[in-house]
Amino acid sequence: MAQTASKGKRFFKGPLLYLILAPLIVLLGWSLLSGSGVREVTTQRGFELLQGGDVTKAEIIDGDQRVNLTLDKADEKTGATDVYFYYVSQRGAEVVSAVDEAAPKDGYTDQVPQPNAFWSLMGFILPLLLIGLFFWWMLSSMQGGGSRVMQFGKSRAKLISKDMPQVTFADVAGADEAVDELHEIKDFLQDASRFQAVGARIPKGVLLYGPPGTGKTLLARAVAGEAGVPFYSISGSDFVEMFVGVGASRVRDLFKEAKANAPAIIFVDEIDAVGQRRGQGMGGGHDEREQTLNQLLVEMDGFDAHTNVIMIAATNRPDMLDPALLRPGRFDRQIGVDAPDMKGRKAILEVHAKGKPLSKNVDLDVVARKTPGFSGADLANVLNEAALLTARSNAQLIDNRALDEAIDRVIAGPQRRTRVMKDHEKLMTAYHEGGHALVAAALNHTDPVTKITILPRGRALGYTMVIPLEDKYSVTRNELQDQIAYALGGRVAEELVFHDPTTGAGNDIEKATATARKMVTEYGMSAKLGPVRLGQAQASPYLGEFGATRDYSEGVAVSVDAEVRAIIEQAHDEAYRALVLNRAVLDRLAGELMEKETLDHLQVAEIFTDVVKLPERGVWLSSDGRPVSDIPPIEVPESVRTDGVSADGGPLAPSPTDVGAPIEPARADGVTDIPGSAES
Repeated sequence: MAQTASKGKRFFKGPLLYLILAPLIVLLGWSLLSGSGVREVTTQRGFELLQGGDVTKAEIIDGDQRVNLTLDKADEKTGATDVYFYYVSQRGAEVVSAVDEAAPKDGYTDQVPQPNAFWSLMGFILPLLLIGLFFWWMLSSMQGGGSRVMQFGKSRAKLISKDMPQVTFADVAGADEAVDELHEIKDFLQDASRFQAVGARIPKGVLLYGPPGTGKTLLARAVAGEAGVPFYSISGSDFVEMFVGVGASRVRDLFKEAKANAPAIIFVDEIDAVGQRRGQGMGGGHDEREQTLNQLLVEMDGFDAHTNVIMIAATNRPDMLDPALLRPGRFDRQIGVDAPDMKGRKAILEVHAKGKPLSKNVDLDVVARKTPGFSGADLANVLNEAALLTARSNAQLIDNRALDEAIDRVIAGPQRRTRVMKDHEKLMTAYHEGGHALVAAALNHTDPVTKITILPRGRALGYTMVIPLEDKYSVTRNELQDQIAYALGGRVAEELVFHDPTTGAGNDIEKATATARKMVTEYGMSAKLGPVRLGQAQASPYLGEFGATRDYSEGVAVSVDAEVRAIIEQAHDEAYRALVLNRAVLDRLAGELMEKETLDHLQVAEIFTDVVKLPERGVWLSSDGRPVSDIPPIEVPESVRTDGVSADGGPLAPSPTDVGAPIEPARADGVTDIPGSAES
């Protein structure tokens, strides 16, 4: 009832009521002014009345071909004393003759009609008025109410008040470095004089960049919650509208409002929607987005040293931003928010596990180890999926089985229970996944196999999960070669056992080829071509995707293809030798998969106790003229040791200077393409 009353009030206050009433009022006035006592008769009846001698007055209106008659007594047919009729222009002389013969007592007149000035003006104004009312109604609908029709140039930022639930740094986990950087922003907002006393200038802007789901928005809200200042939140797309100049007007209004309530924080999410490089739009310098960006640059540069307004922005594509936006004085500080490491993943899991009934045997350390490369949003989704699965099964506690199924769902999608494979296809899938796992176990630089399944999930008929025991930040050449051989293990198993490979290895070949090409063109791991970057990456402003521009000759392209093929062939041979050497283990593994369908790390380890590993590869030389030195590296000093390994053995933690390009996180390697899966 309350909703119905509210809708009724909005109707009576809205413009739709006026659109309905305006035509009705006009029609009513017209009917009143036109005279309700006058009746129209046919032309024949009009001539009969003229001949009957009852006409006291006649009026001929030539322009309308109309004759108005006033009668002594009411007409028998219409009951009116005032009638009119129309005639065609060819009968004009006949009408004049009939009126003359009738000789009305009060005479008759000839009249040339003159347009009514009032109705002529109304005929011009009324359509414009209706069109204006229609556009007013459309604008009020788009802006969320009639009160905001003329406010489309105002800021649409949402102000998070103190009455709303506050987010603090205690709610942020897995981003310790970003939190440390933002602590300084909070301190400045709380006590700016302490920094100004020593001549320090706080950053005017902070750019948070990183993959989706890593907590950039949460960090910005945590700064506002800690500092206790007004927090204005807006999306980059909210600045740009179809009306020219609206975006720039909204930028001015936002900064004006923030300055009036300083100290304050302005948070712009997805700033790449408005901050892309200038000159890439269709409209050139007059593009609405570029005008908005120009106004944003002016406002950020216009902050004075005593204006306690800090702008925080978040983006997934910092490479697309205009250089003027990133220079010192605007976004002085740029903070990367990457996927969390194992310690961070455990902390994130602990945050999201609050309020969820976990079984006593659930170890979040194990869950964190099984989820490398997961973002904070992925981990929250894992616990939520586990809770949904628990509720679906009418259980009371979230156990390890629910968590394992939730991880599989996030990686590869839900299980396809309705997809029933034939026995031969199921056996081929078992050998395919067994080939992946066995090659990984027989090589010397791969991570341990933690799970194998032949249950269809998502777009995959099955997959093998290979997860590192600890986080890695760089990859060696031997590890990359092992990854390629491991990716080809399923295809080799099909060749070796069935002598007829399937299309299921398409995704494996794609990943193996991509890795080999990166080794040659990006990582400089080809002795023939040397440490040369081949090809230039570029992004399209319209497609939003990276492409590659070839900047080398056809001869070099032939050499690149030959080197890629050589790496693939070497990995193919290694996978073949590993499977031939351990054929009995492969058959046993396929049999266990046919019976149990899914094997965990303990079952896999038991089967792989008899695996014979391939010999270590020889030392790779970038050139025969540059032999390997016999001098070993120094030992890591005990005072800086971080991995807990004793000085007399064990791998050493990489130092910051050794860290190269970050590797893609290990996830699932399926028989068919798995959306979103990374290299294993």
